[in-house]
Formats: sequence, C-alpha cells, structure tokens
Amino acid sequence: MRSEISQLARLLRRHRPALALTGAGVSTESGIPDFRSPETGLYAQYDPLEYLSLRALESRPQVFWEFFARHYGALNGVQPNRGHLALARLETAGYLSAVVTQNIDGLHQKAGTRRVLEVHGHLRTVRCTACPQHYPLAVALEQVQAGCLPTCPDCGGRLRPNVVLFGDMMPPAFTEASSLVRQSALVVVVGSSLAVSPANYLAWEARRLVIINREMTAADGEADLVIRGEAGETLTALVEELKIP
Repeated sequence: MRSEISQLARLLRRHRPALALTGAGVSTESGIPDFRSPETGLYAQYDPLEYLSLRALESRPQVFWEFFARHYGALNGVQPNRGHLALARLETAGYLSAVVTQNIDGLHQKAGTRRVLEVHGHLRTVRCTACPQHYPLAVALEQVQAGCLPTCPDCGGRLRPNVVLFGDMMPPAFTEASSLVRQSALVVVVGSSLAVSPANYLAWEARRLVIINREMTAADGEADLVIRGEAGETLTALVEELKIP
C-alpha cells in the first residue's frame, strides 16, 4: 500500500484542494455498521423500503419510529475515528475544500471538519410536518420511548427525522455537492460502495477520481487510483506521507 499512498499524496499535491466523498465505510471504525455488507449490513437483515421509506413513515409511523429509534437513537453518542480525524487534518492543511458525505452520523463535524455537505441529511434534529419548527432528535426519541408517536410540542403535528428517506427528494446540499464535484480537479471517494443513487452519480461527474474502499465499486474502472483498504488506516498513512502536523 505504501506506493499507492505515495501516488495519492502526489495527486493531492498536484490537484489541491480536492473534494472528499465519504460513505458508511469511514464510520465503521466508530462502531457504526454499514448498510450493504452481504451478512452484517442493515439492509441484509431488513428491507429498507419497509422500514426507512417515506411510505413507511406515513402508513406505519409507529413501526417506523420504533425501528428508527432502535437502530439510530444511540448514534449521537458515537465518537469520530482516525479516518474522520485525518480528513479534518487534510482540510485544515488545505488539501481538501470540503467533505461531501452520505452519512447521517455527524462525525465529520465532531472531528473538526468545517465544511461538510450532508447529502442524506443528519441525526441532529427532527422537523414538524405541519409547521416550520425543528427540535433535537432527543425530543422525538423520548416520545417513542414513552410509547407515543413523535408530535410537535408547538402545534401537535407529526415529527419526522431530518434524514433523506427512500422516496424523499434530495436536499439542497446535493445540488451544492454536484456543483463542487464539477469544480474540483480531484474527488477522493472514501468508504463508499457507490451503490446508492443519486449520490453515487457524483463519482461519475469527477474529472479525476480516487477510490479508497475495502470492496470493489462500479466506478473502479473510471478511477485514476483505487486503494483497497480500511479508511482509517489509509487516511492516517496519507497524513503521515504528506507530513501534516
């Protein structure tokens, strides 16, 4: 891997600032399972359309919220790992302009990255479907724990998480991310299978592409460099190669 790290460092020096596009694989070291691994991924055990879709929220809200609380309720307490920290250091040193992430865990911000575009939303807050109010996710989780459907303390309307569910429109952050990809000389994909659309299309819009992932992706043939490895180990080695303090 050392020669690949050196090659990646040369690409970053030549095409800085690059743009990072991260997926679930950057957060697995923090104890958050990914979604699409054949045996351990969440989607291998549950049909996301039945539990994490807009249709499920509207037609079976109790089932939706119990599932959501069980699988996502504790993630706000999870801490960033060495991969997140390395990306923050790369941004501070001027090698990255921003991080575009498919993750909803907020760990890039916790690690210190200043510009993060969350194309699938986040777990920090929920919003009312009947009025403009937003609340911390904990407000909804407390109601679920009490056996109630989450409702707005202000107007009584139903609450929903500020994440992109199956069937939702993509948020404005996706349009901004697409624009950034087209402006960037280099996009570095980290820990993404590039299997979720439309976020995976961002990789195909890149002028130059690097992929760091444990498994093969559909965009490997388009990449200038593919590194098969763990996000944390690879990014830490990259920071060392670039001699970033």
